[in-house]
Amino acid sequence: MTEELTVGRLVNTHGIRGEVKVLSHTDFPDVRFAAGKKLLVIPADGSSKFEVTVESAREHKGMFIVKLKGYTNINEVEKYKGSLLKVPSNDLVDLPENEYYFHQIVGCEVYTDEEGSQPLGTITEILQPGANDVWVVKPAKGQDILIPVINDVVLNVDIEAKRITVHLMEGLLP
Repeated sequence: MTEELTVGRLVNTHGIRGEVKVLSHTDFPDVRFAAGKKLLVIPADGSSKFEVTVESAREHKGMFIVKLKGYTNINEVEKYKGSLLKVPSNDLVDLPENEYYFHQIVGCEVYTDEEGSQPLGTITEILQPGANDVWVVKPAKGQDILIPVINDVVLNVDIEAKRITVHLMEGLLP
């Protein structure tokens, strides 16, 4: 079974013609909500997931108003409020070199560039405070280590091996 990635949440209806308001959880909403794209609806009530096709979409006040093929009135879509919208994980948008999806980075072991270094820990979370992302590394014991995702610190990312090599600048370790 293919893993699925969340691209949005159906938060409300819009108007009476079956359009829905979607809160985007993707960096590629123009791709994910493009006409003809297929999405999986994971109903909030726990009922079976099902596939829908986007008929049209437009951005509106920080959300997307999406019209789904075959849904023509508010009564047909109202029951899906709170549902997640997902795509198969093999339906990834290609990223530029040295850019990665969060799910590829979370779970990677982090090592320093020192000879014979032991793992610092595992990346458990990615923070986005501003200028650059920050990886939260959970060591075997002790407090979390925050690693800024900048070229001077992150030296190598090997997604296949789930291994990341970093250079620890002064002041990074607690």
